[in-house]
Amino acid sequence: MKRSPFAALTAFLAALVLLGTAGPALAHDALKSSDPAKGATVESVDEVRLEFTSGVRIPVVVVRGAEGTAHQSGDPRADGKVVTQELKGALPDGKYTIAYRVVSSDGHPIEGEIPFTVKGAPSPSSSPSAPSPSAQSQAPVTEVPAAQTQAQAPASSAPAEQAGAASTSFPVWLIVVVGALVGVGIGFLLSARNKKPTGPPADSSRDEKKP
Repeated sequence: MKRSPFAALTAFLAALVLLGTAGPALAHDALKSSDPAKGATVESVDEVRLEFTSGVRIPVVVVRGAEGTAHQSGDPRADGKVVTQELKGALPDGKYTIAYRVVSSDGHPIEGEIPFTVKGAPSPSSSPSAPSPSAQSQAPVTEVPAAQTQAQAPASSAPAEQAGAASTSFPVWLIVVVGALVGVGIGFLLSARNKKPTGPPADSSRDEKKP
């Protein structure tokens, strides 16, 4: 039995449609790009950024050095297709590996490793050093104005003068009180001596008549 050309064309188009729809259904999400990129050499890195072909969840990111030390800080953040992982600080020179694992939008896990190298990072010794003792000794000395020192001198001597006045005020009034008491005593003594006897006066005429 012969087939018509129209039937053969229809079957061919149906096969193309099936292949076109089955391809995306069979394909899984994957890593699209990373920063740092795989095998890249960079001068400084303070965070890791991973971008996938579709939204992902439950990310796990570990950044290890050649000695096996982990340099990530905290948990990674997933924002749609992008996963960001902060580091403890700028990485020094050396070789590192980013190990990641996420769950894709269709529920399949995606994991892998991204090696990179840091070269030319600033060394800790390049930070500003503390001034040497000789530099500190050469620092200009600020002179205090003479007027300020003179103004401070009377202020400091004022409490001493007040203390001296307080110490001398006590004996002065005590001497005045004692002097008043002595004066009163002397007055009473003099008035007692000046008093005359109150007895009857002697009769001088009788004495003259006696033989």
